[in-house]
Amino acid sequence: MPNASQNRSQAVRDSISHKPKKMQVPMDDLGRVLPVTDYFGVNRLSAADIAKELEREDADKLLDLTAQGKGLMDKDFADKVAKVVRSWAIERGITHYSHWFQPMTGATAEKHDAFLSFNEKGETVETFTGSQLLQSEPDASSFPSGGMRATFEARGYTAWDLSSPIFIMEGTNGKTLCVPSVFVSYHGNSQDEKLPLLRSVRIINEAALKALHLLGESNVKCVKVTLGAEQEYFLVDRSYFSIRPDLMMTGRTLVGSRPPKGQELEDHYFGAIPARVTAFMQEVELELYKLGIPAKTRHNEVAPNQFEIAAIFEDVNVAVDHNQLIMETLKIVADRHNFKALLHEKPFAGVNGSGKHNNWAIATDTRENLLEPGATPQQNLRFLYFLSAVLKGVHRHNGLMRASIANLGNDHRLGGNEAPPAVVSTFLGAELTEVLDKIKSGEKMENAEKAMIDFGISQIAQIRQDKTDRNRTSPFAFTGNKFEYRAVGSSASCAWPMTCLNAAVAEALTEMNTELEKRFADTNDKEQVLLELIRETVVESAPVCFEGDNYSEKWLAEAEKRGLDHLRGTPQALAAYHYKNTVDLFKGQRILNEEEMEARFNVFYERYIKKIEIEAEAMLMLLDVYIQPSVSSYIGALAQQAAASKAVTGSADFQESQVKKLQTLLDQLHKKRLQLESAIKAASKGNEKNRVKILGEKVLPAIESAREISDKLECIVGDSYWPLPKYREMLFMN
Repeated sequence: MPNASQNRSQAVRDSISHKPKKMQVPMDDLGRVLPVTDYFGVNRLSAADIAKELEREDADKLLDLTAQGKGLMDKDFADKVAKVVRSWAIERGITHYSHWFQPMTGATAEKHDAFLSFNEKGETVETFTGSQLLQSEPDASSFPSGGMRATFEARGYTAWDLSSPIFIMEGTNGKTLCVPSVFVSYHGNSQDEKLPLLRSVRIINEAALKALHLLGESNVKCVKVTLGAEQEYFLVDRSYFSIRPDLMMTGRTLVGSRPPKGQELEDHYFGAIPARVTAFMQEVELELYKLGIPAKTRHNEVAPNQFEIAAIFEDVNVAVDHNQLIMETLKIVADRHNFKALLHEKPFAGVNGSGKHNNWAIATDTRENLLEPGATPQQNLRFLYFLSAVLKGVHRHNGLMRASIANLGNDHRLGGNEAPPAVVSTFLGAELTEVLDKIKSGEKMENAEKAMIDFGISQIAQIRQDKTDRNRTSPFAFTGNKFEYRAVGSSASCAWPMTCLNAAVAEALTEMNTELEKRFADTNDKEQVLLELIRETVVESAPVCFEGDNYSEKWLAEAEKRGLDHLRGTPQALAAYHYKNTVDLFKGQRILNEEEMEARFNVFYERYIKKIEIEAEAMLMLLDVYIQPSVSSYIGALAQQAAASKAVTGSADFQESQVKKLQTLLDQLHKKRLQLESAIKAASKGNEKNRVKILGEKVLPAIESAREISDKLECIVGDSYWPLPKYREMLFMN
């Protein structure tokens, strides 16, 4: 049997031998490569696609239900829709279907059922009824519920979300029809990521429509939230991954010495994409295009072996589903190319971690972006109204915004010189900041020609899109016509951060609408009243606006003076879910009831605990099974060399000094191992609050202390003895 160091040597050879995989691109009958437009969405079936196959009356009914965010309530009508779906699927050789949903695990879930059934004569037939399309009943007993049900209460329901397209997932030996769905408990409480998001979209639509109608734009019938997500990830050779138990079990390397070269030369960012990676990316895009996912951008990221894929803006609900499919596709296709895709926020210490920038905006059904500065006074007053509502919502629910992106993986990333710190602020850029400063002061702007704005109300002609350089230290930055929420972690679902942002902005809009309606009733000078309300809102929200370096210690002190939440880690951030204004926000807008809120808090808390426990146990295993035995073997070999050298030359100074140094470090490592084991035992006792305290204050530091000694040993132990793939091997693949 090969030992660990031999396995590592074989992994290195495997990595060197891997060649770019040739992709089978779609071609026509003459062997010409098809343009993307010829096969984009071939594995997607939207409500509009279904409507094309229905009678005119039924088609209009389906499209109306979709636009209104309602389900198919009529059984006969549902059967007609299901018949179209079944025919489309069977024509493509599909034998099974699934309600595809997003439980509170951060991943997706699916249970496959066959179209196969029996008719009244006992003959086999393929059936798919309206009731099967609309609803399924997966066993809910093993999904996180946060205490909303007892373990023995296994029943849960999934229900089709009409607003997101049905799609086909292709496997090696077959295809599955996937029906995007929400997931609820037997009593109807949300147990997923999607239902709260859909509720938040409904609320922001109502609030934004009311605002637009007050502003005189009665032609708008619907307002949608849009999202463009930028997904960062790492690739490592699968052969390395398979012999790194820490990567397999925790998603990150618990040990590993930094190589002499990391990202210091900044030569990886936007550099030439390696041939193997290009082949991988092309196949990822092919699969995504077939699903109707508009992947637009691909490039090298800052750290070695780090990359990014970004999609074009879509309705937030569809974009969330598509981002989940992007993450799944990255993993599936990576395996085909002898890679493993790592989505953990910080898989490698010493180089940049991975985020998921959420580019968020709101737009009308007439395709107007409400966060786009305009060319007319009316458009700019509208822009400023919605902008100030965003600032108001983020300022009031500063703690909730921080909590929405809190998880153990993001704790390893937030606060470093690569990601925003644990304070949520907004960046607006120099020109827009000057505009808002003048609004706050009530003054007219100097150099109005440059800024293209003057506050004589009707003279507000145009606000230019800000040309200020991006502030990469800001967690929530305005970037011309959208906000970029940079702090979301790469492994996280976009759904929950977007739900919280939608809810906060909808509440702010609702309050501003109420006040504006009241003031409009008492005046004929609506422009002046509107600008005054904008001014008051901007003044109120000023503490959340910051244009400087969010990494600086001075900003942290200033942020606390301004009353902003500085929630350093996940346990502190999760406390924001118990803030009164958080509970009131979700209850008041009927996004989550108190039971659903408490359940979600419990799930986040429990996940944090379990992940640290897994990391701690994985670290003990690495020390006991891999590192300590290998170091002991090397010490023994050096001792033998020392004895042989003394016998021949009478001297063995180098070997003896190395043995002494290694033995000292090994003894230190053993002490750190015992401290870790003791901390793990202490964290297993008491209530959850006490366990979280010990896990954060004792267990995590004990893991890092053991790592520090292990990494020193890695730099001394002979290369052929070290059992685990090293950073220099994993981060610089051929």
